[in-house]
Amino acid sequence: MQSEIKKLSMTQVLACGAAIVTLSMGIRHGFGMWLQPITQDMGWTRETFAFALAVQNLAWGVFGIVGGIAADRFGAFKVLICGAILYALGLAGMATSPTPGLFALTTGVLIGAAQAGTTYAVIYGVLGRQISAEKRSWAMGVAAAAGSFGQFLMVPVEGQLILQLGWKTALLVLSLAVLLIIPLAFGLREPGFQGGATRAPRTQSATAAFMEAIRYPSFLLLTAGYFVCGFQVVFIGVHMPSYLKDHGLSPQVASYALALIGLFNVFGTYIAGTLGQRMPKRHILAFIYFARAVVIAVFLMVPLSPMSVYLFSAVIGALWLSTVPPTNAMVAQIFGVQHMSMLSGFIFFSHQIGSFLGVWLGGYLYDKTGSYDVVWYLSIALGVFAGLVNLPVRENAIARAIPKAA
Repeated sequence: MQSEIKKLSMTQVLACGAAIVTLSMGIRHGFGMWLQPITQDMGWTRETFAFALAVQNLAWGVFGIVGGIAADRFGAFKVLICGAILYALGLAGMATSPTPGLFALTTGVLIGAAQAGTTYAVIYGVLGRQISAEKRSWAMGVAAAAGSFGQFLMVPVEGQLILQLGWKTALLVLSLAVLLIIPLAFGLREPGFQGGATRAPRTQSATAAFMEAIRYPSFLLLTAGYFVCGFQVVFIGVHMPSYLKDHGLSPQVASYALALIGLFNVFGTYIAGTLGQRMPKRHILAFIYFARAVVIAVFLMVPLSPMSVYLFSAVIGALWLSTVPPTNAMVAQIFGVQHMSMLSGFIFFSHQIGSFLGVWLGGYLYDKTGSYDVVWYLSIALGVFAGLVNLPVRENAIARAIPKAA
């Protein structure tokens, strides 16, 4: 029976899960630091770099579904091991690819697949299964805060590695560092998944769970909102360093700005996760998206200076990944935890389509117009849209027919 299977220690799950997300997301958040060194050294356009990052986000979304299904069926441990190896290979390929095509394959497909196996959907599946509903949203806030701390910690480190070692050697160093995920994965080796057995009896197939979800309007509304989240954060994270340099600000301002986003998102995600235990999560999400639209609009209206950049980074940082805990907690709350990694993966796929468009349009429209203005304005409009679509989400558990006894 399910009750006979011992659960992992909550402290162990949170510590290992948070450390994995810190490393995986921390490296990812610094990719914008490589845009100008790589394009200038290789003689590529910004669109070439942006396209590879766009492919990465799309691959992350596609493989996130596969990784979620695998994690639900076989446990997160095996998925994390595969993800760490792919991450190391992708970073090494990013450093050594001589052509845009190979760069898109390694930086895009390999690293995207790696991120699918080492970030939120897989880790949140473990949290959903191992932590009680009374503490689940809070625990997800802690894990998301760890990812934000990774940005605060890793972005300045990556900047220094580029400065001291050059961009190629810096990537090779990171390819070795990311293998630390492998020993950490042992802390998330859940009882009951040995031999491919699931921890709890299945009452619903993966296909039935997916079909149930896409017929449920609230799932589709959450999916639409998450699209906007991806568009906004990846556009800002990848293109803001170049946007600031174009306006005469030093690379250090961009590095500090990204670090501030990570630092303040530690608090934002933790607060969002904690509030999710006490108030409607749809209201939290609507507030976050509306607030992003306002903050971006104000940033564009005021004179650009290091101080305005730091203030913008602090406020947008508090709203950065704070959508993650309430969104994933609602998936578990509505549909249960049996197929949580898979359903979270489908919602995240929408996030990554938004990420693809945000990062690619940033590079494409910059090359066409010499400006990022259109994408900034789109980010504002989409923020308003996402705030509106989250308001009618129904958070109560879905009603299912009870199977009749034979």
